[in-house]
Amino acid sequence: MASQEYLDKMKVRQEYRNLWHTDLMSTIQRDPPYCCLAFWCGPCVSYMLRKRALYNDMSRYTCCAGYMPCSGRCGESKCPEFCLCTEVFLCFGNSVASTRFLLQDEFNIQTTKCDNCIIGFMFCLRQVACIFSIVAMIVGSDELQDAAQLLNCLAVMVYCTVCACMQTQHKIEMDKRDGMFGPQPMAIPPVQHMSRLDQPIPPAAGYPPAAYGQPYPPPQGYPPAAYPPPQYPPAGYPAPGYPPSGYPK
Repeated sequence: MASQEYLDKMKVRQEYRNLWHTDLMSTIQRDPPYCCLAFWCGPCVSYMLRKRALYNDMSRYTCCAGYMPCSGRCGESKCPEFCLCTEVFLCFGNSVASTRFLLQDEFNIQTTKCDNCIIGFMFCLRQVACIFSIVAMIVGSDELQDAAQLLNCLAVMVYCTVCACMQTQHKIEMDKRDGMFGPQPMAIPPVQHMSRLDQPIPPAAGYPPAAYGQPYPPPQGYPPAAYPPPQYPPAGYPAPGYPPSGYPK
């Protein structure tokens, strides 16, 4: 039942449409110091990245991010920091993969074909090195034993390099999530001050000063202000209250 659930998650993950901000081939160019740190101190970097992926909220921590059968059965809620430290040192590969799956499911990120080829080559090389070691042990040939050791060293080197690139890829993706690079945020508008009683004209904030004190032009259809006001009653008409001549009082 659990294996079927994991297969369903893998199928859903293949349908994601977003891409990583940086592919595995470009991580060394994008952040060389962090890639070197992840190569020489992989477990420490894995600890920091998992904690950062959880937004520094260790109450959300689950062993292997909930993607393994042991998840939720190791007493993570009692001491999540100790459990995470144990995970990154004893199950380093699973810790890196779990952080990767966690970011992919959060941001709907798919792995490119090139990245899949690199990761697949890493696993195949380790399997071939293991097979060579078994064959050399059974046959007892010194030449096969030397070839197996050389192949095993190459597989370990490739494994550490790919894991360092993957962790650098995760770090760059979380830098993008946290807004550490990309488009600059909108500028803060200037502070506007309210007018005071001793300030008859409010200060201009972002606008050209208005020409206060100039009279507005008169509306159309009205006489200009220089014309005399009309007389009432007009000339030749009696004032109101008085009957015109010829009428009885």
